[in-house]
Amino acid sequence: MEISEILPFIAGIASFLVAGCLVAWISKQPSGTKEMMDISNAVKVGAAAFLKREMKIIIPVAIALTVIIGAFLTPSNGLAFAVGAALSAVAGIISLKITVKAAVRAAHLSSDGLGKTFAMAFRGGATVGLAVPAMALMAIAGLYVIFPDPITIAGVGIGASLIALFIRIGGGIFTKAADMGADLVGKVEANIPEDDPRNPATIADNVGDNVGDAAGMGSDVYESYIVTILAALLIAALIGAPNYFLYPILIGSSGMIASIIGVVIVGSKGVTDVMKPLNRSFYVSAAIAIALNYVFITQFIEQSTAGIALFGTTVIGVILVPVIQKITDQYTSYKHGPVNEIADSAKWGYASLTLMGIIKGMQSTGPFMIALVVAIIISYSISAAAAPEGTDPVLYGIFGTSLTAMAMLSLAGIVLSIDAFGPIADNAGGIVEMTGMGEENRKVTDEIDAVGNTTKAVTKGFAIASAALAALAMIQAFQFEAAHIFEGVLDLDYSLTNPAIIVGLLIGGLIPFIITGQLINGVSRAAGKMVDEVRRQFKSDPEILTGKSKPDYAKCVDIATVASIRELWKPAIVAIIAPIILGVLLGPTAVAGLLMGAVVTGILLAYHLANTGGAWDNAKKLVEMKGEKGSEVHKVAVVGDIIGDPYKDTAGPALNTVIKLLNTIAIVFVSAFVAIIAL
Repeated sequence: MEISEILPFIAGIASFLVAGCLVAWISKQPSGTKEMMDISNAVKVGAAAFLKREMKIIIPVAIALTVIIGAFLTPSNGLAFAVGAALSAVAGIISLKITVKAAVRAAHLSSDGLGKTFAMAFRGGATVGLAVPAMALMAIAGLYVIFPDPITIAGVGIGASLIALFIRIGGGIFTKAADMGADLVGKVEANIPEDDPRNPATIADNVGDNVGDAAGMGSDVYESYIVTILAALLIAALIGAPNYFLYPILIGSSGMIASIIGVVIVGSKGVTDVMKPLNRSFYVSAAIAIALNYVFITQFIEQSTAGIALFGTTVIGVILVPVIQKITDQYTSYKHGPVNEIADSAKWGYASLTLMGIIKGMQSTGPFMIALVVAIIISYSISAAAAPEGTDPVLYGIFGTSLTAMAMLSLAGIVLSIDAFGPIADNAGGIVEMTGMGEENRKVTDEIDAVGNTTKAVTKGFAIASAALAALAMIQAFQFEAAHIFEGVLDLDYSLTNPAIIVGLLIGGLIPFIITGQLINGVSRAAGKMVDEVRRQFKSDPEILTGKSKPDYAKCVDIATVASIRELWKPAIVAIIAPIILGVLLGPTAVAGLLMGAVVTGILLAYHLANTGGAWDNAKKLVEMKGEKGSEVHKVAVVGDIIGDPYKDTAGPALNTVIKLLNTIAIVFVSAFVAIIAL
């Protein structure tokens, strides 16, 4: 093997080593008092119970699908599915364990000020940020070395997407059911603070932060990385230029190396504004990634007009990350106008706050879509224009767009590091509140948590944008694969005069709305059970509210676990069977329409949901920061936050995974799309 082929493994191993050093550092820090450890252990046990019960369902399904895909399609795709599924689950578990360990130590360090607390939360997040993309990079690079034809390992995308969807949906329903139950009865009805130990749902709420925000996001980013690099490899295969195959993987390597450096330069001294070291870390990583992408294309691929053009598309991808960050920050941060307007609207009641949040969330989709369209046009144009004579400029243009998406995802290490410290800060704040450490400690964790809310929203926007770009490449790869399989058998007409395309567009456009409705309804049902249980405990034992009796935390954790497992099936089934049934009945053209319809409505709906929920959350925090806790305005803002919970942490994040799952299902099962009904 040449150095260019070994480089992804070197980058991945280096990332794991740095992550291991961070874990060792975190473990050496004091974990706090016995009372703090008791709470942390309760969260750890609850999270482990949830994952154990979920894995009892996921593992048999994954084994069955491995056998089916391996037997009826190709053995390599069956193996790739197993690898993708297994590592997606591992990504979630790693994220969960690290955040629980770091949260209690961050709570303890809150007595030492903002800098040390931030450093603990960030390094805990960075462990996840470095380990998860390294796993994805090494998995796809290893599979590609063994099976050089990307279509024979497309099953890795299904495995990654399916398990990520299960963990995202299950974790999202768990966390928001617990959060809504704790807030509706605790803060609104009983008028006790958030994370108050008298609230029976507070441990379930903290468990939910980990299984939803940590495990869910870990699996989500892993899956995004896998599918994006797979899309680029599939298009490279269609171009028929073997020298380009390696470039998407090398882009991943450059981002991995850049993320390691970005993580290492973040310290704890002199931190007064948490966003400053985070921004510095990202921009350093971005600059290094761009430089390395240029070195890799010129030294390992080719120094030609086409090569330089493809490098240019990676620059667009890197630039797109801070652009999406700025747009999301504008609409979700309490420092900017939209969230201030939402917070002000709380003065006029629940309806005003709800409408203002929805309005601002819808408005945010405009600049987001403009940024995507500009990135697509530029990346496509410069790549197509530089296509060598005698080659298909369309394929080169699509390949350029896929590299833009890959360049975005190459920075997943630093982006996930910046994101993952959010749930750590949130849990640390809960521990501070439950152990009565004091108002000053809570101010420290609240400041980090408020930034964490914004960075979590940014990461969701990042994942949604990458899903859109990767899906466009996957749709093109699907069409070319269908043309190859059904050559001379089916007339594949992708024009809008074909009724199969129209049917596919309508069904595809409907799917994100159906799944969103299922998810929000699932959260609502689960939250209803949680509310009933919290009310029951308060009624049956009035001493709980006086602090003389301890609530039954375990019962609330169990309710959230059972409810979330029960609700995760419906959305997953819709995403899996829709393209298969439509393909068998109406053929590949209808499936192409379905994929495009799902992308168009799915990414806009996902971004709207994520930003609306994030804005409501930070509007509540802004009201609290103004010293209005317990006021009527605060109660209105709390209800807005409760409504936004399933928006931003369940439905929104699940949709980008649904979009990618639809595409990978279509690619792998294309040979079965025989068109029983001819339109």
